[in-house]
Amino acid sequence: MTKQGVNFELVRGSGNVFADLGLPDAELEQFRAILAAEIGKTLAADKLTVRAAEKITGVAAADFSRIRQARLKSFTIDRLMTILDRLNRKVQVSVTVSPRGAAGVSALHV
Repeated sequence: MTKQGVNFELVRGSGNVFADLGLPDAELEQFRAILAAEIGKTLAADKLTVRAAEKITGVAAADFSRIRQARLKSFTIDRLMTILDRLNRKVQVSVTVSPRGAAGVSALHV
């Protein structure tokens, strides 16, 4: 019990918050989030503003702002990978295809 008298249970996550929340297409959402995080890291590492990134990639500055804000619904995995490519980053993806388990989850490794 805590000082306030509230009980709580600590549960270890699976490493995929989307799966932990029971959201559909959790693996794909996780992959999109990883790619978006890499774009954000690249902008920071290269000290690029969204305007400078727009000039380099041809991708609208507003899109970079959406990526930074993790508003990713309008971005496909292919588009995020293309943006990383235009930012001079190499993307390697390994995919394992297997029958879905009882929970209906397939494997995607990044």
